[in-house]
Amino acid sequence: MQTLETLLPDSEAFAGMLPEHLEVVAGCAKNVRFAPGEQLFREGEPADTFYLVRAGQVVTEIWVPGRGGVRIETIEPGELVGWSWLIPPYRCHFDGLALDTVRALAFDGACLRGKCDRDPELGYALLKRFSELLAVRLQATRLRLLDLYGRLD
Repeated sequence: MQTLETLLPDSEAFAGMLPEHLEVVAGCAKNVRFAPGEQLFREGEPADTFYLVRAGQVVTEIWVPGRGGVRIETIEPGELVGWSWLIPPYRCHFDGLALDTVRALAFDGACLRGKCDRDPELGYALLKRFSELLAVRLQATRLRLLDLYGRLD
């Protein structure tokens, strides 16, 4: 049987982390499952959780007046979704929706923030990983919005 600690290094997001850091991160995680169409998070709500998708797909969307929900990105197995837990005021910036049955690891952001405050080396390791994720996701969002608003002209 695999434990959370043994699942994490298989993910690109956590590969190469120190074993003691993986143990701490895993201590803030639990397995979750979402049915097709179920919301993982909603824009504006408190951001206290992020996910490592293990199976299924999650779509991130924003609400655009006159258009409704607009897809920003599709998150695949092995990818992380949810970065707002890391940045005050800890509010979701997008909606997250399960496209099909999603199995994921859910990480308690408040738990991890506290552990990072007590262990700056862990905090720096996670911040580096999430900074890369944030840069990639913001670029994808920018391109999607350029495409969206380019069609409005």
